[in-house]
Amino acid sequence: MPLPVVGIIGNSFLIEGQYAVHASGRMNSKAIAKASDATPLIVPSDPEISLVEELLMVCDGFLMTGGRPNVHPEEYGAEATAAHGTFDRKRDRISLQLIRACVRRGQPVFGVCRGFQEFNVAFGGTLHPEIRELPGRMNHRMPVDGTLHDKFALRHKVKFTPSSSFIDLFGSDEVLVNSLHGQGILEQGRRISVEGYASDGTPEALTVKGSAGFAMAVQWHPEYRATEDPVSRALFAAFGDALRQWQASGGSSAIRKAA
Repeated sequence: MPLPVVGIIGNSFLIEGQYAVHASGRMNSKAIAKASDATPLIVPSDPEISLVEELLMVCDGFLMTGGRPNVHPEEYGAEATAAHGTFDRKRDRISLQLIRACVRRGQPVFGVCRGFQEFNVAFGGTLHPEIRELPGRMNHRMPVDGTLHDKFALRHKVKFTPSSSFIDLFGSDEVLVNSLHGQGILEQGRRISVEGYASDGTPEALTVKGSAGFAMAVQWHPEYRATEDPVSRALFAAFGDALRQWQASGGSSAIRKAA
């Protein structure tokens, strides 16, 4: 059986202010290939050229990556301000639809950082543009200076709720993670189950209630050193297992044949 295919949601940006590209960090592709044992496929996040219905047939699962642009606040009924940063409206239109469709179908979907926030918005939740401004919260943003290792260094613990599925995954109710985000969940979506929190109360890990398949997301970046860090490796391995289960059940290949 061929390896399952994972659609990695790309981000849109300009090279030298002129040349438009869709891209994703190499860490994401390597994590999928080496830690999930699947084939990575970067998806152009533009509804004019990527149809959700077609993507669901081509890919066995999806990785909703991190990215500098934030989910536009109009998606959760708020007004955009300078604090909300930059946006990628075309990615919003692809990612939010894909998350809901995957959950409905039981198709594996895994969210990281911005992807974590997209999960929440996809089910009616809201975001705060600058978590560190809330009373009692710490600064979750990455260090401004330093090496890549400094920026992705483990910085705080995440504590999981009793009976959380993440405890089964890690064999522990607490893990140490990196932190590179400014925004965070304010009000959780109607089907969102927050199962892990930083010590300051910031949501860090979630699942989707009633999902027929793998639908998990984390606020940190497990793609960094995914084959070496035990927490990261466990997440991507579980995602890989879910992909193979979907594939074995007929999954996307059955839909492709039917089409």
